Amino acid sequence: MEIGLFTGFLSFFFTAVALVIVFLYLYAIVTPYDDYNLIFQENNVAASLGFGGAIIGVSIPLYSALVHSVSYMDFAIWGAIAIFIQLIFAFVVTRLGGKYSFKEKISQGVVPVGILMAFLSISIGLLNAGSMSY
Repeated sequence: MEIGLFTGFLSFFFTAVALVIVFLYLYAIVTPYDDYNLIFQENNVAASLGFGGAIIGVSIPLYSALVHSVSYMDFAIWGAIAIFIQLIFAFVVTRLGGKYSFKEKISQGVVPVGILMAFLSISIGLLNAGSMSY
């Protein structure tokens, strides 16, 4: 095996992992509730489901960027765009008020709302990925 192929793999893989880590950090800032406290301290299943869906939701367009990019820089740019789109979605959805308040329901641990948040994040990720197919 050629060493260049292996180093290429490592650079793309670790960049993708780094982008997911950046997303995890920014997602926790964008949402109006403390995801990590809800998950790790309060054992909030709804928050965990929503957060897990967000991780899958951002991984799908990152995968699309990996397989469709023509260079490392192309991947990095499309990966950043994927994260940006997912964060905008999370920001908007978690700011809905009234009886459809994700902030209130997830903070209360309402599991169906966490599941809905997960599915919405995954759906946006699929649309995000499909839009990158050039």
